[in-house]
Amino acid sequence: MAQTAPKRPGRPKKEEPLFKDKIYTIERGGGILFRIRPEAVIFDKETGLNRGIRYCPNESSIFIDEQSNNAVRSQVLFTDGLLMARATEQNLQKFLDIHPMNKANGGGTFSEVNNEVKAEQDIDQEFLTHDAISLVRNKSIDELMPVVIYLGIDQNQKNAEIKRELLISAKINPKKFIELFDNPIVEARSIVMRSIDYQLVKVNDSGAFWADSGRLIVASPAGQDSVTVLSQFCLTEKGSTTYETLRKELDKIEG
Repeated sequence: MAQTAPKRPGRPKKEEPLFKDKIYTIERGGGILFRIRPEAVIFDKETGLNRGIRYCPNESSIFIDEQSNNAVRSQVLFTDGLLMARATEQNLQKFLDIHPMNKANGGGTFSEVNNEVKAEQDIDQEFLTHDAISLVRNKSIDELMPVVIYLGIDQNQKNAEIKRELLISAKINPKKFIELFDNPIVEARSIVMRSIDYQLVKVNDSGAFWADSGRLIVASPAGQDSVTVLSQFCLTEKGSTTYETLRKELDKIEG
């Protein structure tokens, strides 16, 4: 019986501090100084009630109904779009964390800057970009052509110029670029566009037609692109015969 290798001990997890500084940022604009009212109303999930909250540095609670008669409101002020809430300012952090204008609560005014999450997102984005660039580098021009056609890149350029344009698309949105290689509509559109170029089919505003007989393949609803309509039609059960016919004819022509 084969023995499995002993597992390496995992790296001990770093304990999170109980209290820590937090930074909040305005989502858009904000200017040099941006104030939000030190009072708001939130829905308290624990009680099922709407409750008022208020930022008062001298109070232990942010809920108005739990504050003393001596509660004194204070400004909530963003400077250059940022607000630092120190670890010692727990009531300010709590006030901002549950505030309805916080993006985490469905608002659109401000959000907490989470450096750890941002770092992970940046790393993921770097890997995606690397993977997208690798597709352009490692695939032949024939393998890339469906994506080239789908993106509307000029096929009459030199291969290096085509790949340069592909790299630009890959860097702009690597996730979407990678997904194009597994998207059936990309291959179908390539087949349709090449069939048009070789005059196997013709398209106009009313639909797609066989070039030799003029017979209608599929009609296009008003306002819709006939190339897109035919590409989508080819992926349906009804259009599968048309799709296979186009493939076979292209194989004969392109050898």
